[in-house]
Amino acid sequence: MIKIAMTGTSGSMGSEALRQTLELNTAERVRILLTPKKKNDKLAAKLKRRYGARIEIVRGRISDENICRRLVEGADIVVNMAAVIPPHSDNDPRASYECNLRGAIALADAVAAQARQPKLVHISTVAVYGSRTLAHPWGRPGDPILPAVFDSYALHKALAERYIMERGLQNWVILRQTAILYDKIVFSNIRDGLLFHTTLNGPLEWITARDSGYLIRRIAEREAEGENAGFWNRVFDVAGGAQNRRTGYDTFADGFSVMGGSPRAYFTPNDSATRNFHGLWFADADELDTMFGYRRDTVDGFWRELGRKYRIFRLARIVPAALIRRFLFRRLLNDKNSPMRWLKDGDEARAIAAFGSAEAARALPQRWEDYPLADAKAHGAEAAEPLTDCAGSMLRHGYDENKPPEAWTIEDMRQAAKFRGGKCLSEKMGATPYVKLVWQCCEGHTFEAAPYTVLIGGHWCPDCMPQPWEFDRLAKKMPYFAQVWYDSHYSGENMRYSLDEDGTAHAERGGEET
Repeated sequence: MIKIAMTGTSGSMGSEALRQTLELNTAERVRILLTPKKKNDKLAAKLKRRYGARIEIVRGRISDENICRRLVEGADIVVNMAAVIPPHSDNDPRASYECNLRGAIALADAVAAQARQPKLVHISTVAVYGSRTLAHPWGRPGDPILPAVFDSYALHKALAERYIMERGLQNWVILRQTAILYDKIVFSNIRDGLLFHTTLNGPLEWITARDSGYLIRRIAEREAEGENAGFWNRVFDVAGGAQNRRTGYDTFADGFSVMGGSPRAYFTPNDSATRNFHGLWFADADELDTMFGYRRDTVDGFWRELGRKYRIFRLARIVPAALIRRFLFRRLLNDKNSPMRWLKDGDEARAIAAFGSAEAARALPQRWEDYPLADAKAHGAEAAEPLTDCAGSMLRHGYDENKPPEAWTIEDMRQAAKFRGGKCLSEKMGATPYVKLVWQCCEGHTFEAAPYTVLIGGHWCPDCMPQPWEFDRLAKKMPYFAQVWYDSHYSGENMRYSLDEDGTAHAERGGEET
């Protein structure tokens, strides 16, 4: 019997993880953290009625270390699923900082303070990899951490996972969660201009909230059975596999089909950003599934089930597409978080990040017939592993990746550092890949980091991590960044982006602020 502590259980993944974990006979007790919001009063009462003494509820904020200590005390496993996600994180970067970064730090510190440390499962995100195109759609641990410009959520999640990896905890794991399909996804995504951040030809790999929750259950189940060897102190991607890979356009087509519509019926191709989003097809997608057997749902099956579940979608089928376009999608295009609104308001900084320039945005084709949509299958989306003859080969990491971490040498560290434009200043390896070495980046900053954090985590210089976002400048000195950055940028951009605490965006080119 094991004791589990969880955060984020009011979210789509977290609620599934809680429900499914409480189905286990091996889960003696689940203690959860609920923020002191009024809506959580009803949730707390509902959970106590359903589960009784098997669930304990701590009320407070994850950024409060005293609250975190109460939460994790006596636990065997702590699962951190708490997150402030877009568009909330776009509208309130401070809330993102408090939950996604400060909260993760407080929780890790609380775990470290326990005499008998629980094992920490930290849910990160695919967003830490930043923007990808079909030039390099495949990703895996060890790829560079390049949070999209102005994406507070991705930035704070990246900083949080680095802190956890470097904290010196006895047992931790980072799970980079891919995009989640959940019951209310359509309703959530037709409320905000965030919908149009999705790049039409960008790679996306989906998983259902149900399967992500089942993964947490399986981790707890295997831990109770003592069968999680090879799992701890590693980074994994949580992904849906070959059957769940799409492009952004394909995803719109899937979702709108339950309403009897399509992207072509509801908006025009120039409404969507062409870069600065996030999404991957995961080369390591099967690794976790081999361990835990958690993937059961498909994208196609999810949308069929959703269409049957909600009567409103059947009713939408009888509404003319022109009316839906006029009264729903035109409103979204005027939302303050929509790329078209940025152009209208003269928000040059966000327009540059999303399109390259306002001029490039205005030059995009307005007719679907003129817009070159990509074929996901032609790029190997349904293949069991990346196709070597496709343009989208995997990124290089700068050392002999055939070696397991325990076989790494100081020469591997030097090669990896050189590929990142820097140096490894240490003369020898530590006893394990988790013993910190001394590094220097291309800007001359000296820092300490474990080899695993750098080579598998994909993290590099903490002083160069945004904000401000200066990847244009760094990519010129770092082949590691350049190999993917220039898939959607060009060497002459030279932009420096920053974000005020209130969400005001800035961009500087050649010292002149935009």
